Amino acid sequence: MWRCIQLARCGAVGAPPNPMVGAVIVHNDKIIGEGYHRRCGGPHAEVNAIRSVRDEALLKESTIYVSLEPCSHYGKTPPCADLIIEKQIPHVVVGCMDTFAKVNGQGIKKLRDAGVEVVVGVLEKECLDLNKRFITFHQQHRPFITLKWAQSEDGFMDAERKWGEKPVKFSSRFTQTLVHQMRAMHQAIMVGTKTVLMDNPTLTTRLWEGPNPLRITIDRKGILPESVHLKDGKVPTVIYNTGDLNQILVDLYKRGIQSLMVEGGAQLLQHFIETGLWDEARVEIAPFVLGNGILAPKMRGESLKSEHSIDDRKILNYRCEM
Repeated sequence: MWRCIQLARCGAVGAPPNPMVGAVIVHNDKIIGEGYHRRCGGPHAEVNAIRSVRDEALLKESTIYVSLEPCSHYGKTPPCADLIIEKQIPHVVVGCMDTFAKVNGQGIKKLRDAGVEVVVGVLEKECLDLNKRFITFHQQHRPFITLKWAQSEDGFMDAERKWGEKPVKFSSRFTQTLVHQMRAMHQAIMVGTKTVLMDNPTLTTRLWEGPNPLRITIDRKGILPESVHLKDGKVPTVIYNTGDLNQILVDLYKRGIQSLMVEGGAQLLQHFIETGLWDEARVEIAPFVLGNGILAPKMRGESLKSEHSIDDRKILNYRCEM
């Protein structure tokens, strides 16, 4: 199952809005086939794993491990549960059930009704975490929300500056590249009005191979000029005239946006924190002090998930416990 999870992560960019799934086929304690869901609309992990087996006759004596419950319905591809039954694979080990309404236990039921032995819940927590965005979207009817900002050691995320002055640079070239990797793994990215006016960001993945996320900002007073990058028409962009986060998240859900990355500024980030509308946060702390400036957001109801250092920068990853 660990190998299934490892394979599934290879679809982090291509699979969404479908879940990431990995599959491994074992015969006499030897892996004879494996696959993952490469891209939305393409073959599922189980299909790719079965196709990779050189001697199909061995399938009748094998076990297929899959990180997520095999689908039981017709979508863009036929049901994987039907394929497993057709190939007469006698044993199936499932990491976690699929909470998507069209599956939600039906794949497991179909397999068991056909006489297949099914074990469910192997590394269940890890498999659920793998598709936390997909699950949050379908269970809570909103995108999975990741907050991201960088700050100084003394808690400032920028200096007080005038129009046209460059912002303080907290990230190294490498940590900035990692941020662009994060962008590629989110379907949408959001900043506040002041960030657009002061920094004029492009919000693209120019430092990483991957799709540009949907760009989002709020302009309640209609003050953003036509010259800003977010109005250049190069990347799909939505500009809301409301600051009601719940209203915005409802609209993003209707648009099918499963993951949202919020990059700033301080007021917008704090608004998400105060309303409890966030799931994870990534905070980068640069190795210097500013003394004064714009204070970074204050966390509440959070739990430190991990901490590590990159290029003398401390990277803190939090999860919401509210």
